[in-house]
Order: sequence, then structure tokens, then C-alpha cells
Amino acid sequence: MPLRDQHVVIVGGGFAGLSAATALAKAGLRVTLVDRHPYSVFQPLLYQVATGGLNPGDITYGLRRFAANHRLGAITFRRGSVTGIDTEARAVRVSHGAPITYDHLVLAPGVGPNHFGIPGAAQHSRSIYTRGAALDVRDRIFSGLEALSAQHDPDRRFTVAVVGGGATGVEMAGTLAELKSEGLPAVYPEIATDNFRVVLVEMGDAVLAPFEPELRDYTLAQLRRRGVDVRLGTTIDRVEQDRLHFADGGSLEVDVVIWAAGVGAHPVVADWGLPQGRGGRILVDRRLRVQGLSDVYAVGDAALVVDDPLPQLAQPAIQMGRHAADQIVAAVKGRSGTDFGYVDKGTMATIGRNAAVVELALPGGRSASVTGVIAWLLWVVVHLRSLLGGRNRLTAMINMGVRYLTWPKSANGIIGDIVDPGTPGAVHDDD
Repeated sequence: MPLRDQHVVIVGGGFAGLSAATALAKAGLRVTLVDRHPYSVFQPLLYQVATGGLNPGDITYGLRRFAANHRLGAITFRRGSVTGIDTEARAVRVSHGAPITYDHLVLAPGVGPNHFGIPGAAQHSRSIYTRGAALDVRDRIFSGLEALSAQHDPDRRFTVAVVGGGATGVEMAGTLAELKSEGLPAVYPEIATDNFRVVLVEMGDAVLAPFEPELRDYTLAQLRRRGVDVRLGTTIDRVEQDRLHFADGGSLEVDVVIWAAGVGAHPVVADWGLPQGRGGRILVDRRLRVQGLSDVYAVGDAALVVDDPLPQLAQPAIQMGRHAADQIVAAVKGRSGTDFGYVDKGTMATIGRNAAVVELALPGGRSASVTGVIAWLLWVVVHLRSLLGGRNRLTAMINMGVRYLTWPKSANGIIGDIVDPGTPGAVHDDD
């Protein structure tokens, strides 16, 4: 059967979905890309949006533009939420319009926060896995600082608690700590630095657990030097609107809780009737086919190979998307497929200005570690290069450059909205 007669539906416009779409379009198959948003968001930089370092437009890219960049008709975009999958009829039901029939289906719905069943966590914490969520966090933080500056109460503290010591939690806490120690004296001189508190809560005995021990130690020292109250070995028992309760009986009064303790499959996956494993992730075999289905693949953060789980990061998602596309092309051509093998290129995390950790994978199973300014520059270059579109790279580079050169006066250079009083988790302003 000619490749152009095969129709592949891809659900999700993130790293994995776009990687699969690009490979399939180049191979000559027809692709329909489905997403509930008209854009793709570069998730590794969402914490920059949440802390006022970047505008949301800097890290979002239109999916219709993505489709237009390929051969005419190779990729079409359909905006809508997937409400169900009929594997017998080979059709995807969407929230708007008629069902979309497919010959092959690739599921890459992305992730949502994993609250691990902790009471109150879903209701009273915030995440930064979507553009809207990052903007909500940004507005709550700066609303809290504005309220604090107007109260002139030396005993009033504004506390942001970041739950989770992985890369997202470290990057968020580190940036907030710089705002506390350097930004406040410049743009909020009426607020004493002790009145803005940044707390990082981690259940394990180290931050950045997947990294080498020396990198974990470096990160911890940098966070504490920047004024972050790091609490290791601390388990959360429940979350209330204005307080974290710990398993040892202690508690912490909070204004904003940012949940970075882990990710699971997007909640909508539960409605699709597919086999799910830990964290709600879709169970797949080593060829990335959904268990029991030969023409449906799951890739990226929402997929789980039971005996070889992969980290929920950009590189595994990109490689999985490309591999699923290769499997579909092979199947159409009547060739046998191959198992997926992840090529680890290393990982990195930034702590703040001029401080980051990079762990590079070398041949022979060896690794090389870099810290400090060089690691931070590597982190900047890699992330800017990874953005989709020259305009996004340029605007992100300008905003990050201006923020770097004019810091700390640019600490609140990107302005948001004041959160309405009475909103759950909001900081109340007497005005």
C-alpha cells in the first residue's frame, strides 16, 4: 500500500507528538495532529514564565504554523480534546466535530501533576506544566509581593513552598530565591528579605536524585547559599489552603504551594479505556505499541514500558516519537519492527544565574560533570536552540539577555495581573 494512502492520527503536540509527526510527514504519510490547544509549549522553560523571566509567547509555537512548514497536505491540525478512542472502528472521538478515522494512532498526550493521593494537594497547590498554570503561579507570587509591600507589617511573611526536589523544583526554588535576595532590595525596598520565604520540600535525602552525588551536593549548597530553606527527608501528610502538614506532625504556614513532586499521565487518559500502569501511564511493549493493540502507539511522558521505565524528560519523548514513526513506516512496508532503545545524551538543571549542573553521557557508559558558569551557559544554549521557530529563539534570547544584564531591577519586568481576593490559594489584598 502506498505510504500516502496511510493516515496517522497523533494526539498531542508536545515533544513526542511533533517528533513523530515530522518523521511521518517526511516519510510521505498523511498526518492529522490533534491537540486541545492551538500551540505547543516548551515545558522546560515554563518556570521562567512563572517567575516573570519570559513571556508565554516566547515559549509557545502555533501548531497550524508547524503544519504549514511541511509539504502541503502532509500534516493537518485539528483543535479539540480527545473524548474517547474506538479501537475497533479505528476512530478518535473529539470534543468538536466528527470522529477522526485512522490507520495508525500515536498517543502523546503529555503529563499532569501526580499528587500521589495526598489529601488537599490537588485542590490547594499549583503546578507549572501548562502555560495557563505557569501564568497563574506568576500572578499569585507577584500579587503576594504587592500585598506585602502595602501592609508594612514587619511580622508578616509571604511564603512560597515548592514541593519536590527534581529539576523543576530546583529551578523554581532557585529563581525565587534570587528574587528574594537580589530582586526585593531593588524593586520592593519596602519589603525586608526575611519577609519573603522560599521553602523547598523533598521527601528523599537529596535534591536532583538522578544526578551524580557531587552534583547533588553542589546544588544543595547553591540553593542554601541563595536563601532557600531546603527540607530534605520531609514527607507531606496533607495540604490545606494556607498550611502544609508533614508526616512528623509539624506544619508550615504557606501562601502559595507549587507542586513539582512528580508527573503522571494526563488525566484524560483514564477515559480512553487503555491499559494503565504506575502514574496512570499507558502500558506499551518495547516497540511502543499499546498492550494488546498492533496499530496504536503511546510515546513520551504518558507511556510506560513496564520493565524499562524511562525518565519523563524531553529527550526520551523525542526519541520515542521518532521510533514510533519508524515502526509505522516499517509496518506499512511489510517489514518487522524493532525494540526501542533510548540513547542517553545527559541531563541538566539550572539553579540560578551563573549556576547550573550538567551531566553528559559519554561512550562506554561513562559520564562527565560540569557545574557553575560553564554549565549555566551550556544550559542556556541548549534550551534556546531547542525552542521551535526563529522568532521564539530571538524573543527568548532578548528577554533572558535583558533580564541578565539589568538584574536585579528587572526582577518584575514582565507584569501580570493581580489575583482577585477570595480565589482559593490567593493572597488577599485589603484594597
